Amino acid sequence: MKRVLLAVLFVSIALVGLGVQKLVVNSYMSDPEPKRVFEELVEQFESMYPDYDVTVNTFAHEDFKVLLRTWLTSSNPPDVVTWFAGERMRYFASKDLLEPIGDIFEDGFEADFPRAFVSASSYEDEIYFLPQSWYWWGVYYRKSVFEELGITVPVTWKQFLDVCETLKTNNMIPITIGTKYLWTAAGVFDYLNMRVNGIEYALKLTNGEIPYTDDGMKAVFAYWKQLVDNGYFIKDATSYTWQEAANYLFTGEAGMYLMGQFIKDVAPAGVKEDLDFFRFPVIDGNIGLFEDTPIDGFMMPANAKNKEAGKTFLKFIASKEAQEYFATELGRLAANKHVPAPDDHSKKGLEMILSSDGVMQFYDRDTDPEMANAGMNGFVEFMTFPSRLDTILKNLENERNRIYK
Repeated sequence: MKRVLLAVLFVSIALVGLGVQKLVVNSYMSDPEPKRVFEELVEQFESMYPDYDVTVNTFAHEDFKVLLRTWLTSSNPPDVVTWFAGERMRYFASKDLLEPIGDIFEDGFEADFPRAFVSASSYEDEIYFLPQSWYWWGVYYRKSVFEELGITVPVTWKQFLDVCETLKTNNMIPITIGTKYLWTAAGVFDYLNMRVNGIEYALKLTNGEIPYTDDGMKAVFAYWKQLVDNGYFIKDATSYTWQEAANYLFTGEAGMYLMGQFIKDVAPAGVKEDLDFFRFPVIDGNIGLFEDTPIDGFMMPANAKNKEAGKTFLKFIASKEAQEYFATELGRLAANKHVPAPDDHSKKGLEMILSSDGVMQFYDRDTDPEMANAGMNGFVEFMTFPSRLDTILKNLENERNRIYK
């Protein structure tokens, strides 16, 4: 035992003598593929910068969301954390819990990242967020299933309902969804809201400016109720995580899933090439086509002990080479604007976004966190008990008044 302790001591002294800098990164990339790719990026960083020793702590996605507040308020937080752009980041920046990182962009943020990402990455004119990748949402389906049933990809709401009915008639679950963790229901809400009311209305809602009892909100839930009342969603959705619900799509038991591109991260190898997506259907032809495009990336806690090491790591992650590797391995769209879409699937997603009339982050990324939590609980409650809608909307309006006023 004494020999082991002495060996550890000598190694520690040697590392100090060599000027090795420790770096701790806490990550929510817990699904196997993103975790693998991120670990490979860290290995590349350590090869390029042998004076840095990186420790990556990986947490389950939902656990990470809870623990992050504890880390940011700690006197000894990690040096870098994964997180989301938009209001989710700004909430922590407004409480002085984040370190500005604008100095890592030697030629300025917009030299390598789209101007459209500035507002989502900053707070009060300071950059606090490094975008790594972004992705689109779409209605995912298996090409072989649609072909077998003679289903044409729907464009309008009526066509979408017809597809649901065809799937149900063929003893399939029309739409799978897992609402054990609430955000999947927020995706349905976002798209119905954008298709019924448009993006300006949707953004005003997430900014606390529109009552949840507004007629526009009631119209959103009227369309949602059509899907619920017709039995088009999987039963007992609250029992499933999003990955568990995705399995019903992969096995051919369900026909569609409204989900982000990252659904391919958990798809079996034999299913990946059979997956495709279409734009959420048009409800009102007078309303533009708007999409959700969440941005994922990194932040630095204000109390980080190794800020120099953290910023060196963030510079590496911001590089074209690192972003291209991550995007190519996972089929994502890199945040760095010099990286092209890596494959046909991502090219199709990019084309859909470029042809849209505007984009949002996501309901719980654009909304005050406390309001977002109340809203998503209400959405899930509605899917289970649609007759409670009036009470749900009144409760959400009470929360909006309390939180914003």
